[in-house]
Amino acid sequence: MLLIQYMKLSLCFATLVCVLFCGTLCAQVTLKGKILDGTNGDELIGASVLAKGTTTGTVTDIDGSWELTVTGLPTILQFSYIGYSPMEVEVTSLDQDLNIRLGDNAITTDVIEVKGQRISDKQRQAALTVETLDAIAIKETPAANFYDGLGSLKDVDLTAASLGFKIVNTRGFNSTNPVRSLQIIDGVDNQSPGLNFSLGNFLGASELDVNRVNLVVGASSAFYGPNAFNGVIAIETKDPFLQKGLSAQIKVAERNLIEGGFRWADALKNKDGNEWFAYKLNAFGFRADDWVADNYDQVFDTEVPATNPGGFDAVNRYGDEASSSTDFGFLRTRPGLGHIFRGGFNEIDLVDYDSQNLKFGAAFHFRLQPEKTLESTELLLTSNYSTGTTVYQGDNRFSLRDIQFFQHRVELRKRDNFFLRAYVTHEDAGNSYDPYFTAIKLQEAAKSDGAWAGDYSAYWQSVVTPQIRNLEGWPSCFPGDCTLAEQDALQRDFLAMPQNAVLLQEFHNDARQAASLERGINSQDEFVVGTDRFNRAFDSITSTLANEGGTRFFDRSALYHLHGEKKFDNVWTPNEDSRLEVTVGANGRLFTPDSRGTLLLDTMGRNIDTWEVGAYGGGTLHLNNRYKVSASLRADKNQNFNLLFSPAASFVFTPNPSTTARVSFSSAIRNPTLNDQYLFYNVGRAILLGNIDGVSGLTTVESVRDFSNSGNSDDLVFFDVDPIQPEQVRTLEVGYRSTVFEKLYLDATYYYSFYQDFIGFNLGVDLGFVNSQITSAQAYRVAANATDRVTTQGFSLGANYYFARYFSLNGNYSWNTLNTATDDPIIPAFNTPEHKYNVGLSGRDVPFSLLGDAVSEFGFSIAYKWVDGFIFEGSPQFTGFIESYGLLDAQVNFEIPKINTVIKIGASNILDNQVFQVYGGPQIGRLAYLSATYNWKRK
Repeated sequence: MLLIQYMKLSLCFATLVCVLFCGTLCAQVTLKGKILDGTNGDELIGASVLAKGTTTGTVTDIDGSWELTVTGLPTILQFSYIGYSPMEVEVTSLDQDLNIRLGDNAITTDVIEVKGQRISDKQRQAALTVETLDAIAIKETPAANFYDGLGSLKDVDLTAASLGFKIVNTRGFNSTNPVRSLQIIDGVDNQSPGLNFSLGNFLGASELDVNRVNLVVGASSAFYGPNAFNGVIAIETKDPFLQKGLSAQIKVAERNLIEGGFRWADALKNKDGNEWFAYKLNAFGFRADDWVADNYDQVFDTEVPATNPGGFDAVNRYGDEASSSTDFGFLRTRPGLGHIFRGGFNEIDLVDYDSQNLKFGAAFHFRLQPEKTLESTELLLTSNYSTGTTVYQGDNRFSLRDIQFFQHRVELRKRDNFFLRAYVTHEDAGNSYDPYFTAIKLQEAAKSDGAWAGDYSAYWQSVVTPQIRNLEGWPSCFPGDCTLAEQDALQRDFLAMPQNAVLLQEFHNDARQAASLERGINSQDEFVVGTDRFNRAFDSITSTLANEGGTRFFDRSALYHLHGEKKFDNVWTPNEDSRLEVTVGANGRLFTPDSRGTLLLDTMGRNIDTWEVGAYGGGTLHLNNRYKVSASLRADKNQNFNLLFSPAASFVFTPNPSTTARVSFSSAIRNPTLNDQYLFYNVGRAILLGNIDGVSGLTTVESVRDFSNSGNSDDLVFFDVDPIQPEQVRTLEVGYRSTVFEKLYLDATYYYSFYQDFIGFNLGVDLGFVNSQITSAQAYRVAANATDRVTTQGFSLGANYYFARYFSLNGNYSWNTLNTATDDPIIPAFNTPEHKYNVGLSGRDVPFSLLGDAVSEFGFSIAYKWVDGFIFEGSPQFTGFIESYGLLDAQVNFEIPKINTVIKIGASNILDNQVFQVYGGPQIGRLAYLSATYNWKRK
């Protein structure tokens, strides 16, 4: 309230100043207009307008409009936009038409993918593949929101683990914990401090405040730092100095989805009429019934089929996993018992599917030299808060419930010159828990696996076996008139008879029911979903910390970051068409994990705070406006690892304004995450173990199986795991971009990547012995590096064709493959379709007169995406084959000028194909939506 009152007083003061100094201000003139593409009439966002010979200037708004106050007429205005010929116009009258069309040699841009030159200097220096979704494309994407719209871009894999958790990956090694991609918002790392990766847009920006999203594809550590490994998702929000006013949106959709948000931005002027302070306030809310993970097929590549009468291990049923204590094999004394499985619990009974997300943000911008407008040094203070409930999939499926994130930033910057940025991110896991382990705990609370198997077996021997032996057709030669081999064969054949198979299933159902009841000490009836007794046990387990007997996480980790960068233009100018630009920078970061031992090894006073620092420098030499040579080098040092270097170099040839050819070498490093270093987490069948110090004395899983069959200890194979090391990648890339016949835009890229010390995991067993007899066995999954070099390669092609002034036909194709075939036990988890493509048709600002002046024009887009089938490798529970699928999205939007509102109607997956995008996740169906977005621009 104090801030709002201050703003009101400041506005009143500014108005009073205007009145008192009317004699000065009346000599000023306010000019207005638009800047358009000279070829197709598209509005250009962010184009520059400058009063020649002064520092007075502005940039265009989302619709290409601009407004500038000058000291008087006549004056000369300079109009410019990257990739277009600049223009100077002398303004002599207020009635002069100032709708400017910049040069006809402009590079054609796409509605959905903004190519070529609409990228930042840093990205152009990297000479990598860059895909962009700008404000216009966000409005016109047929996806339900801007983040989903990234999935239509070339080289992008977008997967949904739930409605609230979407993951963007590029160039392979797609994962539901995307540690090889970096997501930043206005230069601030959006990662979770404890998990060390971004949770998609769950913690991100409100769509109303997103100006554009630049997706840098490929290794790019040189300027972005560690973890910019396979790509960078750089989200840029709107500047309150440049984009003022009120925006509000409401959206309703299937699955009871409702979301809404608002953005308010304004600026205050000083006594000289210069804007010195601007602020923006954002709020966003979302809730929906999440997609349900209900895949009850048997876990991929397991030996026991779904037809087994004693049960099987289902994908989204937890607690029914295989166990040696429940495998009775073939017993003559218990015919038909075989391998039995506990009933487990379905995920739908353990997970909160009421997906919610709330985000609030505030930013305050101060111009320290207001008279210089855009050239002024600025001080920025920002704060963001987000909270919500969703389902996250990693090694298990996790219910993130009431999770909270706090992010605060202070930054001093001068556009395209320097910045000094400091920020901190805090998180609180809230009431988040592990449903998989919750199922196991619920079963253990009723009866141990051993006791349950014993009760099941006892019932079978006392009740079922006599009934089986009395069935008609039971082999008459039993017990002594035939050999054991003959008995085995006859018994198997008898049980396999169709009528007996049905009876066998009934017998198992009866035995399962008997084993579920209380019997003996430390035993009680199983918990029945939906009962008060179940709910009390469930609440108790999920509210108790994991290291205290429950399944709830504790995570109040934090990340502190400091980053500075300086650019030097025209360091060397051999001639008027050539120049050398240099950029240098450095950063430092501190992680302060706090999981109280529920996730990490931060118990008994152990301090696992971790710091890392880095420095970089690079230059770009522009030669005769046709050649550009860039080189850079970055050095990074993590507290626990050696100093590493990330070099990069590129050559770009521009024979004419519409064609670019490029070749580049880039590199990146990925420091092991906190989980890779310090994880200690029991997921039931194994303990997931970080590996900062190395692990010794493990036994291979295969040799333990051999030993169990042979009893020969010589079959056991022991091994050690070296301490984890950073992962490194080197990439060679060539590309070509061109506009053909003024209407067809082409963009082609080929890359080849080399991975060293690829981070994955080893599986092993720690055995306990007494007198050469195994007395205990604990399975571990240990973070480890591959010993072999891993290589990948890929190719992508994008094309956009513009016709009939309003329409665009676009498409792209990507091919990615893992070359490496090795016996290395490290599982690479490439998780990427070899082939995928997108095709689409869109129309923008199409004239529409059926409703008179109410709606003067409309836009539409329709897009089809096809993804090739592939193996998705997650944890053993969540590894399996993703079938090929196709998705059709469509939307139509139209503006109602009288109320400044855009109506958008559309649907993603309009044909309602039920598809898995990640194994173990839900089937994703149609999501039809209707939204209304109000925009009032404050001048």
